Amino acid sequence: MNDSFLEALRKIVGIEHVLDSHRVSERATHFWDARPLVAHVLVRPANTSETAEVLKLCHANNQLVVTHGGVTGLVDGNLTTDQDLILSLERQKQIETVDPVGRTMTVGAGAILQDVQQAATDIGLQLGLDLGARGSCTIGGNVSTNAGGLSVLRYGMAREQVLGLEAVLADGTIVSSMNSMMKNNAGYDLKQLFIGSEGTLGIITRVVLRLRAATPVVQTALVACRQFDDVVAILGHLDKSLNGTLDAFEVIWQPFYKLNTDPTRSDTVSAPLSPEYPLYAIVEAKSAADTQNQSDTTFTSALEHLLEKDVIVDAVIAQSKTEAANIWYIREHIDIALEHHPLFVYDISLPIASMEQYVKQLQHDVELYWHNCKLFVYGHLADGNLHIMVAPPELTEHKMSADANNTDQNTSESVSRHKHWREQSNTYVYSPLQALGGSVSAEHGIGLQKKQYLALSRSPVEINLMRTLKQTLDPKNLLNRGKIIDINPPSSSN
Repeated sequence: MNDSFLEALRKIVGIEHVLDSHRVSERATHFWDARPLVAHVLVRPANTSETAEVLKLCHANNQLVVTHGGVTGLVDGNLTTDQDLILSLERQKQIETVDPVGRTMTVGAGAILQDVQQAATDIGLQLGLDLGARGSCTIGGNVSTNAGGLSVLRYGMAREQVLGLEAVLADGTIVSSMNSMMKNNAGYDLKQLFIGSEGTLGIITRVVLRLRAATPVVQTALVACRQFDDVVAILGHLDKSLNGTLDAFEVIWQPFYKLNTDPTRSDTVSAPLSPEYPLYAIVEAKSAADTQNQSDTTFTSALEHLLEKDVIVDAVIAQSKTEAANIWYIREHIDIALEHHPLFVYDISLPIASMEQYVKQLQHDVELYWHNCKLFVYGHLADGNLHIMVAPPELTEHKMSADANNTDQNTSESVSRHKHWREQSNTYVYSPLQALGGSVSAEHGIGLQKKQYLALSRSPVEINLMRTLKQTLDPKNLLNRGKIIDINPPSSSN
């Protein structure tokens, strides 16, 4: 990357929006990783046209490009090297238009999810997408990874919230498919090429979002169960009895519940229910304001029926926003688990009917391999998605055989052990999924971390078609190279 290339970038976006490697290193690698960010240069275009000009320049100079949004992903899709150009969409955060009649909103890809949610609320509507990282993640990132979240049961994944979008191809070509209609069958639905493609086929710059009727009346409950079959029975009953208002259904296995309600720590919440039950579920229904009395009665009656049938052994209904937030804290708080080293984090999906045996087998496998291994399992369940954290014994418990003063050797052995343990954990978590018809990625994408396991969830024909699309839209393999699938780059590129 020579001086003339950098000067050309400055002419496109402005001097203050081209950050050299030193200024890049002042940023963190990731939302949860404070290490200095690495890249040759970071560029912040203000709009689609500037993005297109930057990509034209990169294409002409065979410059590798990695797109950054909120940098909250969990599969190393945003990982960079000192040879990369980071194209940050942080300036493209405009909420351009809001149409309350057509129930749409047009936003820049850099718009923060929480800001978009608030803009929808301000006009009496809502966005059917909600994630724990709502205050940091961006719409472009949500769409490019086809994010899931808490309301998939009712509204579907990010894909279902998108009516149209604008994207820029690797050579700078602008593909504007800014449809705002529910129905448009005029040929191929080109936006689907970019949704879930993790920035490998093009860079999303603008999105037309579908909005929904507001559901400000929220009822939240935590229930306890003796066995997994009861959890399934609860889901089935509530889905039928709550008149389509069931918005979220989250399951928590006991170890994770105990972790986040530990009374000996200051960063937990008091356990709303006894921590001695095997399984817990968070149930949340949302409805319109004019149905509040009816909704409250229906929600309470549905839970009382399950208590009478002994399907639920205990339950608590939140009586305030604070109580509801405390219930959700148990599900969303992962900081305590992240203190463990090493910790291997997974996002998988599989049929609900297979979940109980899958978790039991996984528990058996990890405990057999690592004595005192902890397994934390929780997830959306209703949409087949489980989050898993495998916590082997701390590496510090395994003393190195080398001399204690040989720090370099100790570090090397520790890194080697960590890598081996991750591979072993991956095998236990991923290998059973193929036979079960499951997926190695439910909602976080493939990135780098899951690339070698993609074949467990996609056939050779599907993967080859992915390569064909990549080679067609990005023949130089410049966009997010090496993520999702491997493509042999042309000899002329970096």
